[in-house]
Amino acid sequence: MVKVKDKEFEISIPSVRIDAAVQRMADEINRDYQGKTPLFLAILNGSFVFAADLVRKITIPCEISFVKLASYSGTTSTNQVREMIGLSEDISGRNIIILEDIVDSGITLDHLIKDLEKLNPANIKVACFTFKPEAFKKTFRIDYLGISIPNDFIVGYGLDYDGYGRNLPDIYKIVSS
Repeated sequence: MVKVKDKEFEISIPSVRIDAAVQRMADEINRDYQGKTPLFLAILNGSFVFAADLVRKITIPCEISFVKLASYSGTTSTNQVREMIGLSEDISGRNIIILEDIVDSGITLDHLIKDLEKLNPANIKVACFTFKPEAFKKTFRIDYLGISIPNDFIVGYGLDYDGYGRNLPDIYKIVSS
């Protein structure tokens, strides 16, 4: 049990399981992109831990960049995406792999994919560490998936509650609100 701000959380996904899932995802990307140089596009703030762990396991040539989008306030989605920091690279003709820590409703990622498609990349793939199928409202495909989870509010491994809890090495689910 851990306390983050005013809420209690219990362990949901231990760090050893996280590492195994990240390694499996990296192995799949290394296989699929052999002979190519993908541009990883990590969505801040939440994906920074996942992105760092994944990229360290990538053995093919690659680049990484970051974009900051937000659609959360506290423990609930605002259903509105606000772009904070934009993309500075020319992605025309590039193989893009979006790195996302969590997809629940899919609103944030759907917004980003539509914006990126206007910039004429060769293709766009999605690598998502945690996915909440029960909350998903969009139709885009998740090409590389770490772990499917229930529709619980979680923290740790880059995921936060009002900015706190990102530093926890395991993923925890809320037990009290």
